[in-house]
Amino acid sequence: MAPPLNSTRPNTDQVLVEEKLSARILTLNRPRQLNALSFQMGKGRAFCAGGDIAAVFQDIKEVGFEFYRPNGVSSHHNQVAVEVFAVPETALGLFPPSHFLSRLPGFFGEYVGLTGTRLDGAEMLACGLATHFVPSEESEALNKKDDWISATIQSLKGASPTSLKISLRSIRQGRLQGVGQCLVREYRMACNAMQGKVSKDLFEGYRAILLAKNKNPKKWEPSKLELVSDAMVATYFSMMDNEDWEDLKLPARSNLPVYAIAKL
Repeated sequence: MAPPLNSTRPNTDQVLVEEKLSARILTLNRPRQLNALSFQMGKGRAFCAGGDIAAVFQDIKEVGFEFYRPNGVSSHHNQVAVEVFAVPETALGLFPPSHFLSRLPGFFGEYVGLTGTRLDGAEMLACGLATHFVPSEESEALNKKDDWISATIQSLKGASPTSLKISLRSIRQGRLQGVGQCLVREYRMACNAMQGKVSKDLFEGYRAILLAKNKNPKKWEPSKLELVSDAMVATYFSMMDNEDWEDLKLPARSNLPVYAIAKL
């Protein structure tokens, strides 16, 4: 057993590393948080719930923009389907990963990214989000009785108008970019969202969903799509005006095959 992966935050071992011949098995070990990524990083009822937004907001002054680096990379490597998959970032005032969403057939990526709708393992296989599906013995059947059109409209109405616009632009740009370019762009977007100069919807989404647990309705600002100007959207895709900030720099990987380098 190799030593656990730790960070500057000592705590329980959040990533367990097991060596088997030429392979390593990484087990995310935060089951109570649905294996949400932290600096330390599964067992439990979820493979991973994405980045630990709650932890970010608790320590945002200390963590700053660095948190998005591991979170962003993790979003681009799902191949084995889980029981339930969703990207609910627009309901939190943020945006979903664009690279894999932009490569789904037709406009399905926009639909999944903007509405945050849940997909089961079979649906992930059908749309190309996964190449394999390993069902869980404890899985519960998804409730399919809700009217699809009504549910879609309600999801869009409940999402941040700013998040909807930047997410749509991000996914469409992702069609023309490799995963490396997507990561650099999304890092800029995440930094601008956390800075909160254009909109503080990310903070409002955290308050309403993670603190108040939807007891108090979200109050997005701007409150309507038509109030989110093109200039406001463009700000999220620009480099930050901050002397302590620098763009994401991906490590050079000259030892990779040509086809892998092309994807970056």
